Amino acid sequence: MTTHTLDAAALEKLVSAAVAAPSIHNSQPWRFRLRPETSTLEVRAARERAVPAADPRGRAMHISVGAAVLNLRVAARHLGWAPDVRLLPDPAEPDLFAAIGLDTPATASPPGTEELYEAIWHRHSVRTPFTDEPVPPVVLGHLVSAARAEDTTLHLPDHEETARLLHLTAEAERRNTTDAVQRTESRTWIRSANVPPYGIPTSALGPQDRTGHLPVRDFAAIRPAEHQAPAAFEHDPRLAVLTTDHDTPTDWLRAGIALEHVLLEATVHAVRASLLHQAMEWPELRWVARDPHQRPGHVQMLIRLGYGPEGAPTPRLAARDVLGGEA
Repeated sequence: MTTHTLDAAALEKLVSAAVAAPSIHNSQPWRFRLRPETSTLEVRAARERAVPAADPRGRAMHISVGAAVLNLRVAARHLGWAPDVRLLPDPAEPDLFAAIGLDTPATASPPGTEELYEAIWHRHSVRTPFTDEPVPPVVLGHLVSAARAEDTTLHLPDHEETARLLHLTAEAERRNTTDAVQRTESRTWIRSANVPPYGIPTSALGPQDRTGHLPVRDFAAIRPAEHQAPAAFEHDPRLAVLTTDHDTPTDWLRAGIALEHVLLEATVHAVRASLLHQAMEWPELRWVARDPHQRPGHVQMLIRLGYGPEGAPTPRLAARDVLGGEA
């Protein structure tokens, strides 16, 4: 599909793609504004949908917005533009996370653009067990390349390192469950219905691992009525660790861009993904999540990969609800 007119229909397609991105607790902490005089689409933080207990520095908010920026970039290429993405373009406007210039037609789309665009509509976070079928090395190689293309690194830990990371995640999950502030904040993002259209609906909550081996996030902790029956998860989880060389807000945005690129590439290959963010929410646990055998870096996300159902969609704000004025 090719269009070079930034009209209302094209703008709705762009923003609809952007809001399909994952975000912490499905908080969707973004807002968009078109600057028609420069054909620039601005991506701004919606701080009223922040999660301060889990994300006091705003790192996860930047990652969430970065994922939306990647979807915008893919959609813009699909529509025939060569988008110019600038991260944190104005120091005087800290809530302006990105600006995407849409005034240059593309001579050709990068390879894989159409597949990635189609994957935007099928990518869902999965909170259910995977099968024990291993992800082939060639597919993992595609995911590593996707992260590298965004100036980040995707590590594939061995069995010993995987066990260590799962132990850290279990400790973080224990803290999230027993810490009153964290637990209360997490609970506020559960929705019994899709109103408002953000947060996690109860229908999208997953079961716990009956063996306790794989510590998926328990949004329903301390509220047994919403618990699903425990289930058998995969015996040998395949984790991937997304890292950046530095740990600035620009790096967090870049990590979000890379994360969504990896997730879309996984979706292209029918690989499902679950995000294990718990240890990232406790500074000392995030610090020790660094693999001492790898070159220095900052862990931004743990990703669980495997095969299984596509996953249940979670509600999204409509394009008209996030397109307009500043916060």
